[in-house]
Amino acid sequence: MNETPAAKRKCMGNDCDNEAGSLQCPTCLKLGMKDSYFCSQDCFKRNWSSHKSVHKSQSNFLSNIITPKVVSEPDPDTGYFNPFPTFPYTGSLRPVYPLSERRAVPKSIPHPDYWHDGNPKSERTFNGRTKIQILNKEEQEGMRKVCRLAREVLDIAAAAARPGVTTDYIDEIVHKACLERESYPSPLNYCHFPKSVCTSPNEVICHGIPDQRVLVDGDILNLDVTLYHGGFHGDINETYYIGEKSKADPDSVRVVETARECLDEAIKLIKPGALFRDYGNVIEKHAKSKNCSVVKTYCGHGINSLFHCPPNVPHYAKNKAVGVAKEGMCFTIEPMIALGTHRDKTWPDDWTSVTQDGKRTAQFEHTFLVTADGVEILTARFPNSPGGPQPMPAEANGEKAGQAKDKEAAA
Repeated sequence: MNETPAAKRKCMGNDCDNEAGSLQCPTCLKLGMKDSYFCSQDCFKRNWSSHKSVHKSQSNFLSNIITPKVVSEPDPDTGYFNPFPTFPYTGSLRPVYPLSERRAVPKSIPHPDYWHDGNPKSERTFNGRTKIQILNKEEQEGMRKVCRLAREVLDIAAAAARPGVTTDYIDEIVHKACLERESYPSPLNYCHFPKSVCTSPNEVICHGIPDQRVLVDGDILNLDVTLYHGGFHGDINETYYIGEKSKADPDSVRVVETARECLDEAIKLIKPGALFRDYGNVIEKHAKSKNCSVVKTYCGHGINSLFHCPPNVPHYAKNKAVGVAKEGMCFTIEPMIALGTHRDKTWPDDWTSVTQDGKRTAQFEHTFLVTADGVEILTARFPNSPGGPQPMPAEANGEKAGQAKDKEAAA
C-alpha cells in the first residue's frame, strides 16, 4: 500500500501563497535549477515577466519573451507527477502518476477474448452488435454465480476505501480478490483499459484509472467492479463516502443519495414487456426533483458472455431506445447523476470522464435478470455490505426548516 504523502513546497509565484505541485519551469530545468515549482499553468504565466529574471542565461532572446509551456517532472522525493500538466482540468482533481505495472492473471484462470490485444472481438460481430440474447436456465445460473462473486469483490474493495489509501491500492485489492475467486477482472485491457477496476472520485463521472492519488476525508468515490467467471461477466458499481466529512456535506449526500434513488426508481419498472426507453423518464424526473442532472453520454447495457452488448438502456428522458424487456434477458442500469451540468469531458488518458463544470457526480449500477413476473437483482447487496443510504446532514435539514418558516412568516 502506498501512503507516502507528497513533499510540500511553496509555489514560486510572487503573488501566490499556494502549495506547489509538480509543475516546473522548463528554462529553470535546462539551467539545472531544480526547485522552481508552481501550483498551476495560470500562475506560471501570470508570474512569467518577473520569474524570468532568475534565469542566468540570456542566450535565447525569444524564451524570455514568449511564455513556454510548464512541464511536469517527477517529484524528487516521491517520484509522482501529473502527466497532463497543461490540460484544462474542470475541477480540483489531478492524476498522480506513474501508474503501477499491469497486474498479471494466471493462465489457469479463463480469460476473455480481449485480454491480450485489447480488442473485444466477440462484441464486434453482427450478433454481438445487434442481437439481444435470451439466456437459458444454465446460462442464468452462470450469471447468478458471477454476479454474486462481483458483489463480494465490490464489498471487499469498499471496506478498503478510506482516507489515506491510494486508488491504486484499491485496484490491487480488487485484482487479488478476483484471482482468489478464479475470476478475471473484466476491465483489465478491455479496449486497452490499464487496470482491474474503475475508481471515479468526486467530479469523475466514470472510467477513472486507479493511480497514486491518496483518498482524503471528504471525497466521494465510485467503485465499478466487473468479473469474468465461468464464461460470463457480472457488473456492479456503487458510490461511497470517504471519511466523515463527505457525510456532513449536503451536496455530496444529495448527489450520492439521488443516484441511489434513481436506480431504485428504475428497478420498479423492470418486468417483461417494459420498454427500454421508459427507465430514463423516471430517472430524470427524480433527478430533477433533487436539483440534479442526468449524464447522457453513457448508458446501461446488455451483459452475459459479452461484457457490453444490446440492449442499450439510456438514463435520460425522451430517449429513443428500441426494444422491450423479455424473460431471460440480462442487462444493467447505471444512472450517472451530477450536481451541475450533465455535459462531460474526457482527460487525455482517453478514459477518465469528468463533469464540464467540475461539480460532483455519483453512480450506482446493478446487473438484472428479467423473470416471468418481474426482475431478479443479481448483484443485490448482502446484509453486511459496506455503504448504504446516508441521511441528509442535520444542519442542512435544519436550514431547510428555517427557510420554510421564513417563507411562512413572509406570507
